Amino acid sequence: MLTVDFQRFRVSPGDRVLDMGCGAGRHAFELYRRGAHVVAFDQDAGELSGVDKMFGAMRLEGQVPEDATAETVQGDALDLPFPDDHFDAIVASEVLEHIPDDMRAMRELLRVLKPGGKLAVTVPSWLPERVCWALSEDYHTAPGGHVRIYTRAELEAKLKSIGFRVGGHHHAHGLHAPYWWIKCAVGVDNDGNPIAKAYHQILVWDIMKRPLATRMAERVMNPLIGKSVVVYFAKPAAPDAPAAPARETADAV
Repeated sequence: MLTVDFQRFRVSPGDRVLDMGCGAGRHAFELYRRGAHVVAFDQDAGELSGVDKMFGAMRLEGQVPEDATAETVQGDALDLPFPDDHFDAIVASEVLEHIPDDMRAMRELLRVLKPGGKLAVTVPSWLPERVCWALSEDYHTAPGGHVRIYTRAELEAKLKSIGFRVGGHHHAHGLHAPYWWIKCAVGVDNDGNPIAKAYHQILVWDIMKRPLATRMAERVMNPLIGKSVVVYFAKPAAPDAPAAPARETADAV
């Protein structure tokens, strides 16, 4: 399940791309399939082990172009172990809301991105996230959990203040917000609850089959209760380059 819209955030074969806070690797795998030189970065060694195994399996099964490469790197988002101006593109999906000093992490993203490079950031949308926090303290107080709820305006303002240019946004995963509300209401670790279990099965079925009816339903739900908001940015090619106007598009399905 992808949150970034790769029809909009286009990656060319041979691009050097960082998936910062890759987690289980869903975006890193898609970037690898598209022929990029992918660095999957995270502080969780267990997650990176699984990502590395999947990279190997994808290579063995011929799912990636011959020239594509992929590696995993463990480290701290506040001190990225990469040179200045190193990447053509960066994905930071559902990670900044976990980092207390998010401005420092944002400055690191700017530092390692090439001038003219692009950045896709996804965070939980304000309204669905606020409902989750209201329903369950455990949802956001677990170690390593979410430390803030962004508004889109706040996210854009913070990244603009350090030099990024905003390039539009959309919402995603409107079908997933009710699932998390159910989870928060019955207990976030209560996977055996029949309502939560049934809704989860529906989501898995939808991800696998992608029927037109649920795709259309999610298109309607995304602007209202999309679980994630995706904002696209660019690093100006030169410090004094004029900012291009933001391009707003419809919410992705």
